Amino acid sequence: MVESLIDRARNGSEHAFRLLIETYKNDVFRSVYGVLRNQKDAEDASQEVWIKIYSSLLSYEGKGFKTWITRIAVHHAIDCKRKQARRSEELVDELPPSIDANRTETIENMLLRKEQKQLLGKKLAKVPPAYREVIEGFYIKEKSYQQLADEQNVQIKTIETKLYRARLWMKKNWKEEEFQ
Repeated sequence: MVESLIDRARNGSEHAFRLLIETYKNDVFRSVYGVLRNQKDAEDASQEVWIKIYSSLLSYEGKGFKTWITRIAVHHAIDCKRKQARRSEELVDELPPSIDANRTETIENMLLRKEQKQLLGKKLAKVPPAYREVIEGFYIKEKSYQQLADEQNVQIKTIETKLYRARLWMKKNWKEEEFQ
């Protein structure tokens, strides 16, 4: 099915390309978001990735379409990240010395995030192993239900059930104020 869509899209079918986008848009977005960690930037970069995919479709060799588009997405996101870093370096160079107060706040935020990560790590260590694996995979590593099911060699429904039970376990055993 996917191969026929690719062939039709290569031959100029806009409808086939739209179907490819619909099929893989979440995979592309997750790949880009994993690098950029910003919703708006990831949405913009995803659009740019689809343009690159469309213009590169003729060079696709028929070996793992999802892997191919993911590679394009990740490389584009890394390029975007580098551009952002260069822009922020240029801005910092142009700022007057009195702006250093913002850096202190940034260091405080970094320390707070580090403490929150450590707390989350301690909390995750207390989660039953069957739940911990799906929590880390889905929420921290941002894997799809399908990826988790493939890794654990189970049905997607099993992953859905494990996540549902894991959420119930967290609601029962964790208090929100512990994370603030």
